[in-house]
Amino acid sequence: MTGGSEHELIDAAKAGSADAFADLVRSYRVRLLRFLVTRSASYADAEDALQDTLIAAYRYLHSYDSRWRFSTWLYRIAIRNAGRIRSQNIVELADLVDEEDDPLQHCIRASETENLWVSARRILNDEVFIATWLRYAEDMSINDISKALDRSDSWTKVNLLRARKALDAEMNGNNDGNEAYG
Repeated sequence: MTGGSEHELIDAAKAGSADAFADLVRSYRVRLLRFLVTRSASYADAEDALQDTLIAAYRYLHSYDSRWRFSTWLYRIAIRNAGRIRSQNIVELADLVDEEDDPLQHCIRASETENLWVSARRILNDEVFIATWLRYAEDMSINDISKALDRSDSWTKVNLLRARKALDAEMNGNNDGNEAYG
């Protein structure tokens, strides 16, 4: 099954059509994976979170409320799954050997400092980073971000502004040791 509007695909998927669901999530798969990679310790964890997200979306599609955008509902599920996988990995990370003296790790860290999203991930707390990603990488509206994070529009606007200021200070070397949301 190919084609049809998002609402038609949702209705068909709710009626039990696996093909309609596959068509529905196909356009979100790459974007969700890209988002989850920023939230996960590894690409494999991001893939696991993506799989869990799609399974949960299919399983709970009947609970989707058409007053919300489907993407907002789907990202909310993804955020929860990434958080769950991330908390499972905290214990595993504590067991890793210190890699401070590894030259490869040093090179990777050096190249990552040039990346805005890596800087954002480092200096912003989880919720503010998610809000920033959804706004600037996924081009979601303030309202949709607020719904996805279960926050007010005011909270979203204020924290996006603060995130931009913190990133500007970080990227322009004006960070005097005060990390905005670390």
